[in-house]
Amino acid sequence: MITIAEARRIIAAGEARANEIGVPVNIAVLDAGAHLKAFSRMDGAVLGSIDLAMGKARTAVLFQTTSEAVWEYCKPGAPAHALELSNGGLAPFAGGISLFARDGTVIGAVGVSGGAVPQDLEIAQAAAAAAARRCADT
Repeated sequence: MITIAEARRIIAAGEARANEIGVPVNIAVLDAGAHLKAFSRMDGAVLGSIDLAMGKARTAVLFQTTSEAVWEYCKPGAPAHALELSNGGLAPFAGGISLFARDGTVIGAVGVSGGAVPQDLEIAQAAAAAAARRCADT
């Protein structure tokens, strides 16, 4: 289970990286059931990205992978073309990362949106690293 303290640390790590690169973003942390645990809308973050941050995290936690990995299944010509239309709509592009406990079980996901896709990914990776460090310490 992801605690609120962990979710806040994940968001703080994401915000720190976003500040370093000068990109205001929205950061969502979801639990293993894809329910919102914590959220941050940095000053100046694009309002339309709120839903995208949550969608990226939701995509990652539902499929227990990164959000962009889902694209390989749903792109035109792939085995599950249009998969992105399932589950109320997925966000199969970079910026969503599943969070795992030390035993390999999914405890949640982080989703970031507001910058260019590579910036969102960089910030999400920094946020997820905060969760990984905590899981390694326990």
